[in-house]
Amino acid sequence: MNLPETLKYTKDHEWIKVDGDIATVGITDFAQGELGDIVYVDITTVGETLSQHDIFGTVEAVKTVSDLFMPVSGEVLEVTLH
Repeated sequence: MNLPETLKYTKDHEWIKVDGDIATVGITDFAQGELGDIVYVDITTVGETLSQHDIFGTVEAVKTVSDLFMPVSGEVLEVTLH
């Protein structure tokens, strides 16, 4: 399993990379593998300021839908899917 040292991880399988005052958040390879085929990502919180552990979106897979939790408090500036 690939665990880059530049990332910090949550117990809910999100990761965060901080660069100055901007943080990038994603889900781990493990979570992606457990979800299976991801069919839809729903993040409607752009422009909102959220607290740590707030739900900021969902990931829908063939098998299930999982909530995405904020690893830190802050404003959601944009969504970029890779």
